[in-house]
Amino acid sequence: MLTGLGAIFFYLFAFVAVAAALMVISARNPVHSVLFLILVFFNAAGLFLLAGAEFLSLILLIVYVGAVAVLFLFVVMMLDVDFAELKQGALQYAPVGALVGLILAAELIIVLGGYGFSPQLASTVAEPMPSLAERQNTAALGDILYTDYVFFFQIAGLVLLVAMIGAIVLTLRHRPHVKRQNIAEQVARTPATAIEIRKVKTGEGI
Repeated sequence: MLTGLGAIFFYLFAFVAVAAALMVISARNPVHSVLFLILVFFNAAGLFLLAGAEFLSLILLIVYVGAVAVLFLFVVMMLDVDFAELKQGALQYAPVGALVGLILAAELIIVLGGYGFSPQLASTVAEPMPSLAERQNTAALGDILYTDYVFFFQIAGLVLLVAMIGAIVLTLRHRPHVKRQNIAEQVARTPATAIEIRKVKTGEGI
């Protein structure tokens, strides 16, 4: 239970996060929406830090703010997408979106309600959480990821690598009149094919 200065920062971070989240969906400029999204991530990281989950706080800043949100901001600025045209057909998908939202809300209520009715479930997990005095959250997560689940961790990294290569291959476009490297041709070069000797007469150019 937060009291004093911790409670003040909690309400401050929560209020700014909710206000910025509303601005994300109400701002007319997509660049402003992304900037408000970054503000939401910062305040959510502050809330995680107040809850004692410093690992999630830093991951939220490093991954989402430092990579995803900034990348999306540059994509929006460079592609110059006509969002007004995209929003014209958004109403026809509103019923499906509302249905998905209701399903997600029901799942959250079931999860939170189950925890409220049975708070002792946290003590029955296979890997009980150590106290902060014995082990920090980051160190405890590292122990689990790099010992018990190291193979699953490597498989997840391999899947992300394959997804990244697939995205590059699918979006790569060969434009005409653009010089590109031919790696196989460069590797197969020999001194006989790489060097051309010409005899130039005196006073004449090539």
